[in-house]
Amino acid sequence: MWQAERHTRILALLDTFGQVGVDRVQAELGVSRETVRRDLKELEEMGALRRVHGGALSVREQSEAPYSYRAQQNLREKRAVGAACARLVRSGETLLIDAGSTTACLAESLAALGGLLVFTNSVDVAAHLGTEASRARQNRVVFLGGDFAGDPPSTRGAGVVAAIGDVAADIAFSSPFGLTGREGATSFIPDEADIARAMFAHANRRVVLADHSKLGHRGRVSFARPDEMDHIVLNAEATRSEHFAALSQSAGARLITV
Repeated sequence: MWQAERHTRILALLDTFGQVGVDRVQAELGVSRETVRRDLKELEEMGALRRVHGGALSVREQSEAPYSYRAQQNLREKRAVGAACARLVRSGETLLIDAGSTTACLAESLAALGGLLVFTNSVDVAAHLGTEASRARQNRVVFLGGDFAGDPPSTRGAGVVAAIGDVAADIAFSSPFGLTGREGATSFIPDEADIARAMFAHANRRVVLADHSKLGHRGRVSFARPDEMDHIVLNAEATRSEHFAALSQSAGARLITV
């Protein structure tokens, strides 16, 4: 089992029970006690849990790891996915991009293009594309105003959704909480799902990007079924997931792995 999958399952146990013991985690994951202890230590260092004698305690109210952790998790894979998505974009196009650790990696690659007009509610996306070097390439960023949320650093709410309604984009990019063959792309936070859904409704092409750890996970709200996406971009390790076959059957040729 991959480290990212172990971390996700440990956090899911904490979301359910609030506190878990090393023995419980070991039985659930089928790994050694040393592996469990190492995973708990790494998650604590990321601020995702608090270790106690014999196990760990949850430190959050919501069922999603803190953004500070997600931004570092599977970073190499996310950058590969982001670079692949950037290759779908042509200079001069208009883009809608939502907030997430993977879309932040996409923005890193987009900064090398020119003449882009990007509408986003993500502080990180705006920061990557608003650098002096990016602006020298005639890239322009419009930050969508609304209620500020710190995790991830972004805006949410009716104001953001209303502003998206005035945009006619070539491509919309969204990074979901989870991705399954049945529910499609899902979000844990309803406000984030509303934003992704609005972005997809106002774009000619709709692209979902994710790393392999998102497969098989389901958030509270679905915002796009597989047949509503033009492309689903994943890193190559996703093909080894037990959930890949179901997604592949639903998505067909729209699925891209890198």
